[in-house]
Amino acid sequence: MQSEQPVRQALLTACQTYVQQRIDTARQAMEAAQASANEESKSSAGDKYETGRAMAQIERDRHAQLLAEALKLQQELARINIDKAYETVQPGSLVSTDRGRFFISISAGKLTHAGVDYFAVSPASPIAALLVGKRTGDVVTFNRQPYRLLTVE
Repeated sequence: MQSEQPVRQALLTACQTYVQQRIDTARQAMEAAQASANEESKSSAGDKYETGRAMAQIERDRHAQLLAEALKLQQELARINIDKAYETVQPGSLVSTDRGRFFISISAGKLTHAGVDYFAVSPASPIAALLVGKRTGDVVTFNRQPYRLLTVE
């Protein structure tokens, strides 16, 4: 349905902003950890130098992993087609149920658009795994609660 395209665009943009913030934070933290490791080599000697440098390297590696995960999310978002009208739930779908609204994209949590709450969920999340492939009118049970699909767009 064409009327939901602006909503999907706004939600996709919010997801992209979320991922970009994660990328920026991870890059800044990596740079800070690297600067710390470099500073350790200038100001320390002996075992203390090695320990401090190793800890800074571990911290840098941890942030590198977070960066890699954020870049993967960015790639997942790039594959979403929000211009398509969906009859069954799949990545890019906007699903309204009697218990909430879901944007099948990435796990970005609760997003609000025009005063309406949506949950951005990954297709691999437990709720989305139940919804994928379903149509308007179908019912899925999640946490012992029935969810009736009111619309799939």
